[in-house]
Amino acid sequence: MDGTLEKAGPQWRLRFTRHLDHPPDKVWRAITEPEHVAAWFPQRIVGTWSVGAPLTFASDYGNFEGEVLAFDPPKALEFRWGSDTIRLEVSPDEHGSVLTLLDTFAEQGKAARDATGWHVCLAALEDHLNGRTSQVSGGEGWQTAHARYVRSFGPQASTIGPPDMAAKR
Repeated sequence: MDGTLEKAGPQWRLRFTRHLDHPPDKVWRAITEPEHVAAWFPQRIVGTWSVGAPLTFASDYGNFEGEVLAFDPPKALEFRWGSDTIRLEVSPDEHGSVLTLLDTFAEQGKAARDATGWHVCLAALEDHLNGRTSQVSGGEGWQTAHARYVRSFGPQASTIGPPDMAAKR
């Protein structure tokens, strides 16, 4: 299921909703416990889930800082991820859980790029929850999804393209 782009006051917001066949407590662990987060989140998160706590997002491509803005287990987690605000909400439904990911940011031009990244991350999260090694990665799947988001969101939402990871190695 594709994400949507919406105006959020002076900023922009990506919204993803996933219906998961897992109870809320399992989904909550998958989005907050380091051994599970490593299976789907693009960086290693260093810090504690406590409102006001600093976070460091670490990867081979560099580190940047953030902060925990809300922590309401097992329903909501919100944090600053660089200049973006990420909110994850978990709610029960008749088949398991609904996970909503919201990414709020200032620069409309990065919407297609970031939507593609979250699309890939959420597919990896679903694989992890289902006990499968993720078949989702960069490459062809990323390119196909990115082209779809560029078409869906339009040229103004795709002026900032994917990062050149090869140049950072």
